[in-house]
Amino acid sequence: MRTSPPPPPTPPQPSGWTEDHLVLGGRRVFYRRSPDVAGATPVVHVHGFGISGRYLMPTARLLAERTSNVVPDLPGYGRSDDPEHTLGIPALADALLRFLDGLGLERVVLLGNSMGCPISLEVAHRASDRVEGVVLVSPAGGANNQPLAKALQQMVVDAVRERPALARVAVPDYVRFGLFNSLNLLSELTRFPSLERLVTVPVPALAVVGSRDPLMPRPPRVREISRLAPSHATVVLIEGAAHAVNFSHPGELAHVVGSWLDGVPITDDPDQPGLTRVLQLPS
Repeated sequence: MRTSPPPPPTPPQPSGWTEDHLVLGGRRVFYRRSPDVAGATPVVHVHGFGISGRYLMPTARLLAERTSNVVPDLPGYGRSDDPEHTLGIPALADALLRFLDGLGLERVVLLGNSMGCPISLEVAHRASDRVEGVVLVSPAGGANNQPLAKALQQMVVDAVRERPALARVAVPDYVRFGLFNSLNLLSELTRFPSLERLVTVPVPALAVVGSRDPLMPRPPRVREISRLAPSHATVVLIEGAAHAVNFSHPGELAHVVGSWLDGVPITDDPDQPGLTRVLQLPS
């Protein structure tokens, strides 16, 4: 277990973001936080497996004008201490709830990517009174990623579709997390009932998928899932995006999330570069 000295709090940056750690069960959980916005429900960003919250920051920074944003490194990831053993999805959901308690966040919006989606769904099912809504960006897990060999192949394909700059964040994080831990947790993720959690989610939900994400089902299956989803769930497709939408398309994603939070129709943001289009699929 890593027991390095805790990182000192970072002075406020020009944007107002700060960095700090919270001690839970004798171990430090590192997090980044934007300034509070009066009257707005905080958004907590939940990262994927093997990687820290750093790659979620492009989207979090854009959302900081409208609400407080919190971006933790869950136990065992990034700059947080290691637990006694690698935590699975239910245990990570427990850790996230304890983290919310530690910061005094009584009610939040959870914005997860990849494995962060099933973690967010677990929290929503266990403590729906604490979750105002969930945003599920490239939700991973379940039958479309089975067997494990298929999931590994999907990840390799995705790696060449992502922005090259992502590697500077992801590679050190994956090396730190370790191959053995990665394989074990990926195997659990492929068996996780993500679809069942989504179609029974008890709080308003927004699912955002990329048209170039090899871990996602084909478009007809996405439409089928959208029809199975409850009326308070919305499924949106961002054309041109792969798996790490939070990193590659932060402007478009922030626009989609902001529209959803405001309860206004979700449309394409014409000011964002590229050929990305947002399509709201019927539910």
